[in-house]
Amino acid sequence: MDTMQEHDPEVPEPAHPHKRSEPLPWEAPKPLEDEPHALARVEAVMHSPSYRQADHDVDFLNSDETRGVRLQIDYLKAETLLKRHGIEHTIVVFGGTRISEPLAAQRQVDALRSHLADSPADEDLQHRLAVAQRILEKSRYYDVAREFGRLVGEFGQGPEDARVTLITGGGPGMMEAANRGAFDVGAKSIGLNITLPREQYPNPYVTPDLCFRFHYFAIRKLHFLKRAKALVAFPGGYGTLDELFETLTLIQTRTIQPLPVVLVGESFWRQAVNVDFLVEEGVIDPEDRNLFWYAETAGEIWESIQQWHCACGRPLLDNGACQVGETP
Repeated sequence: MDTMQEHDPEVPEPAHPHKRSEPLPWEAPKPLEDEPHALARVEAVMHSPSYRQADHDVDFLNSDETRGVRLQIDYLKAETLLKRHGIEHTIVVFGGTRISEPLAAQRQVDALRSHLADSPADEDLQHRLAVAQRILEKSRYYDVAREFGRLVGEFGQGPEDARVTLITGGGPGMMEAANRGAFDVGAKSIGLNITLPREQYPNPYVTPDLCFRFHYFAIRKLHFLKRAKALVAFPGGYGTLDELFETLTLIQTRTIQPLPVVLVGESFWRQAVNVDFLVEEGVIDPEDRNLFWYAETAGEIWESIQQWHCACGRPLLDNGACQVGETP
């Protein structure tokens, strides 16, 4: 019986991953000697919007037809990076962007007083000074928010433990103060900015790798509550009220699991939102009045949040200890 003679195959040298000895036909435009106008025509084709690669075509990506894709990307980028940083739970802080730190608020009052001394009959200056004085009164909450940020930042097993992380809208005022408190103790904190018609700068205390800018308010709101274990609302305006009432509505309807909602500054909130009136008018139920409570100091806020979770049998960290007491 014949046997096949074995021999070593001639294995060619592996191809270079990028280079070729001979170019492929499409690596150069049609030669000018064959068609004098070919290059101009090719350039016209390559500069046409239709020739742009879809994921590099900003005009296409901003069109109505691609809104669904933009919504997905808006969600996915933040979701991917939050997971990469080990963010499991968040404590949401909102509050007025106009409420500055006490020294800055005092400077504004002093400047307006000086202007008013030169024009004592100026009613506009009088009004602006009155508002600035009320902002100065509320500026004490900047220090409360900053201290609260420190408490959240120190929670867990040190600055690198990001399982429970502070999250804000990334702007100035109360949100800056909370991010600043976490920054003070070397902890990470998150800022969720939004694209606006006029430029919005993030505050300087958000962790750079955890500051996101969203195209859609809806996706931003989703990320505020997706991992939220508490909402803390300092005195603020439309934006603060928006986030507060959205959260309360989702809890009221049990669309999300209940979570603690703390309103900081009882005197402000009782005037801004008359919940007792809503109950008496029959537009909300008495039990809806108990979906939040008031606090004044950073310690009260943080202790009451942990107490609420312990009362539910769900400490903020799975291995955390609980001393279950009365709910706030």
